[in-house]
Amino acid sequence: MIKWFINKSIFISLSVIFFLLFSSCSKDPVSEKLIGSNLDSDDLAVSLLGELQISDFVWKGLNEFYYWQEDVAELSDDKLIDQKSYGQYISENSDAESFFESLKHSEDRFSWIQDDYRVLENTLQGIFASNGVEFGLLYACQNCNELVGFVKYILEGSDAENKNIQRGDLFTGVDGTVLTASNYRSLLFGDNLTYTLNMASAKNGVVSNNGINVKLTKEENFETNPIQVSKSITINNKDNGYVGSVGYLMYNQFVADKSGELNKAFANFKSDGISDLILDLRYNGGGSVQNCVELASMITGQYTSEIFAEEQWNTKLLKYLRERYGKETLINRFTAQLSNGDPINSLNLNRVFIITTSESASASELLINGLDSYIEVLQIGERTVGKNVGSITVYDYVDNEQTKNPEHTYAMQPIVLKISNSDGFADYSDGLLPDTVIEEDIRNLGVLGDSNEPLLETVINIITGSGKINIPKAKMSRALLITDPLMLQRQQMIVEKKELHSIR
Repeated sequence: MIKWFINKSIFISLSVIFFLLFSSCSKDPVSEKLIGSNLDSDDLAVSLLGELQISDFVWKGLNEFYYWQEDVAELSDDKLIDQKSYGQYISENSDAESFFESLKHSEDRFSWIQDDYRVLENTLQGIFASNGVEFGLLYACQNCNELVGFVKYILEGSDAENKNIQRGDLFTGVDGTVLTASNYRSLLFGDNLTYTLNMASAKNGVVSNNGINVKLTKEENFETNPIQVSKSITINNKDNGYVGSVGYLMYNQFVADKSGELNKAFANFKSDGISDLILDLRYNGGGSVQNCVELASMITGQYTSEIFAEEQWNTKLLKYLRERYGKETLINRFTAQLSNGDPINSLNLNRVFIITTSESASASELLINGLDSYIEVLQIGERTVGKNVGSITVYDYVDNEQTKNPEHTYAMQPIVLKISNSDGFADYSDGLLPDTVIEEDIRNLGVLGDSNEPLLETVINIITGSGKINIPKAKMSRALLITDPLMLQRQQMIVEKKELHSIR
C-alpha cells in the first residue's frame, strides 16, 4: 500500500530553438570576422581527429552563439589566439557532454547537448515515439522513492485511444515492476516500444494496484495534433445576464506546420460569434515563435505590424545582426497572414483568458507576455516555468553546402537569447504568476473541454461572474520534481532566422 500525498507536478522545460547553419570547420569570412580569429589550421585539424572533433564543435558553437559567452572565461575569444594551446585544451576535454556542462553559466538552467539530432528534429515538429498516453509522475509518499503515474490526456489516433485507459487514471507499475525514482526512466522512456501499465486506484488516501493491466505499443514516428480540444460553449445564464458563446481551445504545442489547422479553428470561432476566448496552455511547453505570433494575431487582429516581441542576443551577435541586417531583423511583428500567404482569421478581442500550469513554458509564456502589452490577459491556474530565454539548434556542418559531419550525430541546444515584449519586459525567470491561482487536483481532473472540468469551470465562472470561485490552497507535502526526460526536447520556442545562415 502506498500513502497518497497530492502535490502539483513540476516539470523542467525548454525554450526557444533556432534552426541555424553552423560549421565548426569550414572557412567562412563572416565567421572569421565575427570571432576575430582564423578558425582553420592544418596542425589543429590533425590534432582534432576522432571524438575530439565533437569537443571542438562544442567549444566553437558556444563561443559563437551562447548568450553568456562573454561571462564564461573558458569561452573567451582569446582561446583561439594560440591554436596549439587550443588543441591541447580540447584534447584535455575529450568527453563532449561533460565538456559542454563545464562551459555552462551558473544562471543557465536549460542548455543541453543532444547525441542524435534526428530525434530532435522530429520532436520539434510534434513527431516522436508515443503510445498516446501523456502522463505525469508524482512521489507516492513523503520520504520514499515509489512513484504514482497519472494520465493527463490521450493523443488522438494513438494506440492508447481505444484502450482501457483515460485521463485521470493512475498507475504504479510497468510490466509488474513497481515504479521508483531509480527505474522510471528505463521502464517508461527506454528502448522498449511495448510495455504494460499496471493500473491503480486511490481510496481513503491510499493508492493500490487494482488488477487492471493495459498493454501499450509506441509508434516510433507518431505525429501529434497540437489542438487537443477546440469548441464553442454556449452559455445562457439568465441569473446574471450573461448570454453568449465562449470559445475554448486547448493547444499543446506551437508547431509552424499546423498554423493552417489553427487558423481553421479560429474561422469556426468567428462563425460561432464567440464573445470571449479561453486558451488552455496548461500542458504547452512551447514551440514555434512564428506559430506563436500567428496565434497572437488570430486572437487580436487590430495590431497588425505592431511589435509583438524583440530578440536580445549576446553582444557579438547583436552587433553583427544590427550592422548587417538592421534592427528590424530582431523584431517579431503581429501579422495579417500566415507564412503561406493565407489570411488570418482574427477575432479582434480586447481580452483573453489563458490557463497555465507549472508545465507552461517558452512560447506559451512568450504569448502571454507579448499580448500583455496590448490587451487584457487574465491568467488562471499555476505559475509558469519561467523560460524567458531561448536556445538554438547548432549542427556541426563540414562545408558550405550544409553537409552534416558524417563522423557523429551530435547537436547542441544552447541558450542564445532572451525575447522581450514591446515594452521591453523579459525578466520573468521566476515564471508568470496567475491572476487567479488554482492547481489541478490529480484526484479530480475532470474531462478536458467539459464545462464542469475544474479549471475550465473556474474560468467560465470568472467570465460570467456567476457564483463564488472556490480556489483550493496548495497541498504541498513534498516538492515533486519528477522530470520526463523528453520534456526538455519537446518544450521549445523555434525561430528560423535566415540571417544567420552565413555564420558558421
